[in-house]
Amino acid sequence: MNTLALDAALRERCRAITPEIIALRHAIHAHPETAFQEERTAREVAERLRALDIEVTTGVAGTGVVGLLRGGQPGPTVALRAEMDALPIQEQTGAAYASTTPGRMHACGHDGHTAILVGAAGALAALRAHLSGDVKLIFQPAEEQVAGASRMCAAGVMSNPPVAAIAALHGWPGLPLGTINVSPGPVMASADAFEIAITGRGGHGAMPHLTVDPVVAACEVVGALQSIASREVSPNAPVVVSVTAIHAGEAYNVIPEAARLRGTVRTLDPAVRARIPERMRRIAAGVCAAHEAEARVDYQECCPVTANDPRACRAIREAAEPLLGAASVRGDGPPSMVSEDFACYLAEAPGAILRLGLGDTPSLHNPRFDFPDAAVPLGVALMARVGLRLLGCGW
Repeated sequence: MNTLALDAALRERCRAITPEIIALRHAIHAHPETAFQEERTAREVAERLRALDIEVTTGVAGTGVVGLLRGGQPGPTVALRAEMDALPIQEQTGAAYASTTPGRMHACGHDGHTAILVGAAGALAALRAHLSGDVKLIFQPAEEQVAGASRMCAAGVMSNPPVAAIAALHGWPGLPLGTINVSPGPVMASADAFEIAITGRGGHGAMPHLTVDPVVAACEVVGALQSIASREVSPNAPVVVSVTAIHAGEAYNVIPEAARLRGTVRTLDPAVRARIPERMRRIAAGVCAAHEAEARVDYQECCPVTANDPRACRAIREAAEPLLGAASVRGDGPPSMVSEDFACYLAEAPGAILRLGLGDTPSLHNPRFDFPDAAVPLGVALMARVGLRLLGCGW
């Protein structure tokens, strides 16, 4: 089958399965499961892959699913990845297929990503005899905890057979429907977590002079940490230091013994990232020492910078332009300070993550966010074409 005939067959297959894949997204949306609890979703994915005569491995990294679609011709193995987990958010969309689980919803589009990859698997399976190589389909748990990808990699999903290149998509509110953006270099920030334990000396709220107040010290630490971004890092190197939780005390008239701060650090530069822990420890210790308190900083590196491979970006654009038109395929998107554990796969093979336009929808992680149905067939056709194009790149 020549290239034009293959493309026509792929388009027709994608059109034919669109209603089924939209219904699958609705079903996944209605039954959201958070990190490492994605059992129902994993079963649904595995059953559909098996029905396509795709080799399936379940229970990977807990609840992950990996499918291997073997092509009819020799060639490399490339991978396509989606995430299955939901968020601990109470849904407010009012959709007919809204979450049936209180306090859980798909507010980041992982229902769409999963359904799209199942659809792409179906489209490619129909053409398996013409595939020059194999396509590995990775459905991972726990992206929201930036923990699932590292565990999947540790379980060997990028080997046996080794993956030559990998791609993923992420729905992107605000980017027009029918467009994509895939940019080389850093596109999403690293994600680190920190906890600062501040110890003072408790006492009566009416006699603060007899105490060492950890609350006052904690408040000053919060402000002082902002000097990392404003005074210790170049303005040309984006960095975010956010304290997102403060815990101290129980009673209105008691100065507590201790306070605890938690938060996140995001950067786009690994060199900047490497310097943050020492700066944070120095600032926390110095501020607390001024109050005769003590500080202990627990700093955890969670996810590296997501940096797209230029060659993979070019392959994705070449796959997308015949489908969307050259004007709708952009490579100039600014990086985002949100994080993606897709970076873990990129540490083992070249690849790229693309942003799929979702139009004028509420932002990600918003209780009113809902992955638009109109984006699903575009995503299916796009990911199937990306799989084909990656196979033909001669990695």
